[in-house]
Amino acid sequence: MNCGVVLAFVLWLFPGGNAPLRPFQLQGYAQGTTYTITYYAPDSVVATAEVRQQLAEIDASLSLYQPNSLINQFNQSRRGVVADRHLRVVVGKALEVYQQTDGLFDATVQPLVQAWGFGTRPTETAPSPAAIQAILPAIGSDKLQWRGDSLVKRVAAVHLDLNGIAQGYTVDELAALLERKHIRNYLVELGGEIRVRGRKWPSGQRLRIGIERPDTSSWQLTAMQQIIELDAGGVTTSGNYRKFKREGAVRNAHLIDPKSGYPFQNEMISVTVVAPDAMTADAYDNALMGMGVVKALTFLQKHRRLHAYLIYRRPNGTVADTTSPKFPQLLSPHDPPSQTRLSQEN
Repeated sequence: MNCGVVLAFVLWLFPGGNAPLRPFQLQGYAQGTTYTITYYAPDSVVATAEVRQQLAEIDASLSLYQPNSLINQFNQSRRGVVADRHLRVVVGKALEVYQQTDGLFDATVQPLVQAWGFGTRPTETAPSPAAIQAILPAIGSDKLQWRGDSLVKRVAAVHLDLNGIAQGYTVDELAALLERKHIRNYLVELGGEIRVRGRKWPSGQRLRIGIERPDTSSWQLTAMQQIIELDAGGVTTSGNYRKFKREGAVRNAHLIDPKSGYPFQNEMISVTVVAPDAMTADAYDNALMGMGVVKALTFLQKHRRLHAYLIYRRPNGTVADTTSPKFPQLLSPHDPPSQTRLSQEN
């Protein structure tokens, strides 16, 4: 073995230097759920206080549950607000996905979410058709515009709800915190939203993620359906079987169609999306749920940077699954992981 090969082997075994990489883990509670950060480094270089500070900064901008957050200031205003970095980036992505999905992903859906009892003020009473019709004129991201650094409303009643994308963004921001510390091997998970890069050490194995399949007879999670391996990227899952309300024989899930004002009613059960980053995956998983299987697969054919695994109900009531063309290339040949599992809540 020549010197060049020896050096290459050492750099592969101990990326970034000669010190062996060891696992470190940070855990906590944020955004109404839990988070876990696992990273591999020669020494502990990320403090819990740094993570909490990052989370608090994001919540101060994007959380509907903080009365004085910037997003709530926007919602309470008649004209709009000067956006900080977080609001600017997340709304920018939301507007991009709104255009790409022909309005199925819409960050202005908040009044409808609230009316159906899935917002900050839960209720069991479904809104009347008249109430929905009264809300619809305030729905639509085309009613938002940028004026310099300001996010401005074209209609005073427009409200933002970025919950369908903010957790993915938060995961990306926590990953960026690790990157600033020169960490290149990690897994960040918040509420089932995931961002990964690199390998597990000292084994050098690729990071593996399990996708759980719902038992739709009891609407509970069962054994893992698929195991995927990633070198880098974001993974999120959206499902309609945990957050729902019954009205007679009808199950109204928390995913609301911004065009009709009613919860989506189609064959979809869950969608897992793999994308270059968690914010992108998080935005598109909800939109794909709203499309239904046929339209979702057609959409994925045109958006090759997105890979997806879809679980749906056939007309006869049985459950089936399908994938975008390149998703099978991500499947792991190994045993199920102990590292992490995707939830299917958002």
